[in-house]
Amino acid sequence: MEYKELISVAGYGIETIGVLVIIVGSALASFRFLSHFREEPEGLAYEEFRRKLGRSIILGLEFLIAGDIIRTVIVADTLTNVMILGLIILIRTFLSFTLHLEIEGRWPWESARQVDNK
Repeated sequence: MEYKELISVAGYGIETIGVLVIIVGSALASFRFLSHFREEPEGLAYEEFRRKLGRSIILGLEFLIAGDIIRTVIVADTLTNVMILGLIILIRTFLSFTLHLEIEGRWPWESARQVDNK
């Protein structure tokens, strides 16, 4: 197998892991929510569900970004492909930040103490 083909397969493999992380994380969060939502105080099960679902999406996005970087920079190294990669990374990073803000109630670069002091 040629070097570029091997790297391309590795990139697709990492992207596949990202998709699996999102699928499995979503399924586990949903299962936990459906099996425990009547046992926990009102709203607590839903908040926990959103937190677990969001974390699995964020982790999956990180794998998807890594796979894109590997495939684009190593395999398809044209300026157009690098610009498309940059746009994809910007969109996915924005999604990650907004999901983190939604889940944690603070930006990723803020510590919990900074938020408590506001």
